[in-house]
Amino acid sequence: MDESDLYDEPILKKAASVSRLQRLSDPDVTVERVSRVCGSRIAVDLTMADDRVAEFGQKVEACALGRASAAILADVVVGRTADEIHGAADHLRQMLKHRRPAPGGVWADLAILAPVADIPTRHASVLLPFDAVEEALGKLRAPPAANCR
Repeated sequence: MDESDLYDEPILKKAASVSRLQRLSDPDVTVERVSRVCGSRIAVDLTMADDRVAEFGQKVEACALGRASAAILADVVVGRTADEIHGAADHLRQMLKHRRPAPGGVWADLAILAPVADIPTRHASVLLPFDAVEEALGKLRAPPAANCR
C-alpha cells in the first residue's frame, strides 16, 4: 500500500467533520501535544464529572489522518470514563501495530483508520489525539505534588 492510498473518501470525509473545536474556558486539565514525526499539533481541554468526561474541547492542526482520529474521538468522548477511553486507545494501538480488528460499539468508526497499519510512519498521526486525552486523564489522576520548601 502506498501512503497516498490512505487518504480515501471515508478518511477525508471524517477529517472534514471534526467537532468540538471550541476550547473550554475553565477546563479541569489542558494538554498540548506535537507529533515529532509530522509536526501535527493538538490541544485538548477536559472537564470531568462523576469520573466521566463532562466537557471536551480541542484545537487540531493536523493532517487528514490526525483530523479523522480527532473527529472520531470528539464524536464519542463526552460521557465516557477514563477506563473506556484508555481501552479504546489501547485497541487502536493494537489495530495499528498488530493488525487486530477494529473496536466495535461507539468506537466502530476507528475501522476507517485500519489501513494505516500498513504505514508505520503514520501511526503517530492517528494516535496523537488519543495520546493527548490519555495524558490529560493521567494528569487528573496524578496525586498533587508535595509542597516542598
